[in-house]
Amino acid sequence: MTRYAPHWFEDFEVGQTFETARYTFTEGSIADFALMWDPQPFHLDQEYARASIYGSIIASGFHTQLIAFRLAFQSGVFGHNRGGRGLDELRWHKPVTAGDTIMVRFSIHNTKPARTSGHVVVDYEVFNQNNDKVMTARLNYVVAKRPEP
Repeated sequence: MTRYAPHWFEDFEVGQTFETARYTFTEGSIADFALMWDPQPFHLDQEYARASIYGSIIASGFHTQLIAFRLAFQSGVFGHNRGGRGLDELRWHKPVTAGDTIMVRFSIHNTKPARTSGHVVVDYEVFNQNNDKVMTARLNYVVAKRPEP
């Protein structure tokens, strides 16, 4: 779901904040991701997860991070994205479980022009349906500059 017009590098201002659509995790999506990419038992085994510090099956933090990235991209803001330069300060604050619905609030932390593009540093805050912060990260995008007329 696109909510915002694509931004060229020049359209970004430090402090701008955007919000994404929402995504609800299911037992199936958690298991599918875990089987493919992160097969730790607290993502897959109900009995093991119940006895763990989590008390139930939780989504992989990487699953949460990738869904957050997808939601931000689908917002439309990064329609002129030309790739990335990295991810910093990724933190998982609270587990995400089946039935949790997340959304991302992302804000522009810094911008730096380059020759034909610019670097846009973006702070992600990911919240569940109870407004609990479940993840934070700082992503480094490369965004095209507006073409000259």
